[in-house]
Amino acid sequence: MPVVNRIAEFSADMTAWRRHLHTIPELSFDCPKTAGFIAERLREFGVDALHEGIAQTGIVAIIQGQGEGPTIGLRADFDALPITEDTGLDYASLHPGKMHACGHDGHTTMLLGAARYLAETRNFAGRVALIFQPAEEAGGGAGVMVDEGIMDRFNISQVYALHNAPGFDAGAFYTNPGPLMAAVDTFHVHIQGVGGHGAMPHESRDPVMAACGIAMAIQTIVSRNHYALDDLVVSVTQIHTGTVDNVIPDKAYLNGTVRTFDPRVQQMVMERMQAIVDGQAASYGVQARLDYEIGYPATVNDAKKATFAAGVAGEVAGENRVVAEAGREMGAEDFAYMLQARPGAYLFLGQGEGAGLHHPKYNFNDEVAPVGASFFARLVERAQPLAAK
Repeated sequence: MPVVNRIAEFSADMTAWRRHLHTIPELSFDCPKTAGFIAERLREFGVDALHEGIAQTGIVAIIQGQGEGPTIGLRADFDALPITEDTGLDYASLHPGKMHACGHDGHTTMLLGAARYLAETRNFAGRVALIFQPAEEAGGGAGVMVDEGIMDRFNISQVYALHNAPGFDAGAFYTNPGPLMAAVDTFHVHIQGVGGHGAMPHESRDPVMAACGIAMAIQTIVSRNHYALDDLVVSVTQIHTGTVDNVIPDKAYLNGTVRTFDPRVQQMVMERMQAIVDGQAASYGVQARLDYEIGYPATVNDAKKATFAAGVAGEVAGENRVVAEAGREMGAEDFAYMLQARPGAYLFLGQGEGAGLHHPKYNFNDEVAPVGASFFARLVERAQPLAAK
């Protein structure tokens, strides 16, 4: 896999950084050890400015190029997941119940590698803003950083990010011009019935049957209320009720996820779900409340920026190892907020075979970190080239 020669020279350092980060996973916004390690490395590299404490533990570092020019933003997320690691690695998580199961340790390492190279060479005009973000998995840290003004404060004109992709060829890239990942919403249904003896169901108002009815009826939103060629997912992922075999409980709870691209489809889902919950509750003689939480918006690449970024990826990985129009998928990503604020693109970097994202046996492939760092570095140099002398 071709990489920038200088980045290849310190690839062993990148592996060491990544594996250290893997041992200290932290959640959401509460990432002081991770942020401290990042800041220490950036100071060693000699960045021109280091701004800490954004979105609690987020960081923006500035590297000045040669001469005047715009500011390009590069983002990496660094929070982990509440998962117990099951890899058996000698650098496994030291924080019980927390794990880098989505590769954010790798994302951070790739941006640190690019930072080291860019601070050494400065072969670009204008500035680069290195955005290290907490709370991608929960909390929408990208949105918080945008709300705290990083785009205007640092005059960022365009912004880019990478995510690793298990199961895709190691060191290969894919992206899409326009919509790439879906908006994600969460729904909660709280059911209040009347409990009773399992042998005397006529004396109860059974929330278990109501929960089953609501769960089944919700699936008709996709199959009967929605145009089949538009993307939509509605998944019930939890039902909790009851404790013993011979007692009808008095409460039940449903939870699930909704994935959309079109705000009109999202609105339809909300309206239909409310009608279904109300109607099913009435039919079973129970009370039910729907709490619908609107989450991250759809991740939509700027078409021109995505095409440009795919071209840069081709320089690093080879044109035959870049899928520039991969289509869209139903996962979600809070980088969407940054793409709403500025044009840019989000790409996936293949890491080969292995456990999937959010799996207790997942581990980032250190061999692709220099590829990602090279992509970030070349992106800056191609987006903001030095004037010819």
